[in-house]
Amino acid sequence: MPSSELNGPADQAPDQAVVVVLVEPAGPLNVGSVARLCANFGIEELRLVQPRCDPLAEEARRMAVHALPLLERAALYPDLAAAIADCHRVVATSGRLEPEPVPVGLPADLLPWLQAGVASGERAALVFGREDHGLSNDELLQAGRILRIPTDPAYPSMNLSHAVAVILQSLRHGGPARPQQLPEPASRGSLEAALVDAEALLLEVGFLLPHTAHARMAKLRALLQRAQVGSDEVALLRGMVSQLRWASRGQTP
Repeated sequence: MPSSELNGPADQAPDQAVVVVLVEPAGPLNVGSVARLCANFGIEELRLVQPRCDPLAEEARRMAVHALPLLERAALYPDLAAAIADCHRVVATSGRLEPEPVPVGLPADLLPWLQAGVASGERAALVFGREDHGLSNDELLQAGRILRIPTDPAYPSMNLSHAVAVILQSLRHGGPARPQQLPEPASRGSLEAALVDAEALLLEVGFLLPHTAHARMAKLRALLQRAQVGSDEVALLRGMVSQLRWASRGQTP
């Protein structure tokens, strides 16, 4: 995690509660262009997961133009899970045509879902994959929704910065959403911690086997993310796991 403290959703205007995440970007021109696009559309935070280039290279600085301060404060993360740990709604992008592991939609379908969360005080993330092969299945499973830009099926792949431009324009064009009366949402980090704890127990009691645990937990993870579980529900899950662990070991709380 970066050393700088991140502001909570309550301190932010709607656009500022949305963060853009680039996973392993390889081109400094793209990184600089995305920083400029963030500034164009009122996004104040850019996060970079293991960039494969120098994000502050001369080419990136040149493309950022007046968004250089935003580029310079872009935080670096070791993996996607860390980059979205404080986010409640996560939309990942994919240009692939095969079935995806979580719900897929077009910008008009999914961005209102993201905006509704932001209007209710949640932090949201838009995640973009590598220029050459996008996001892995494991990374897509960490999102609540997958967004697909309706390009021509004969050539669906877009330049990274162009894809960011399309989605940020769609987000801005959609206008503000009405706040939803929802329970306090669970962050991605708290949900992931609960799932790690549950997996350990399920392996211990033999419900999961080491060679199939990853695939079966992926299904459970996708189910809970689709359900948009609240923080109290995650606390309930962790309490259940703790009680079952004590019982399986013949212990009492």
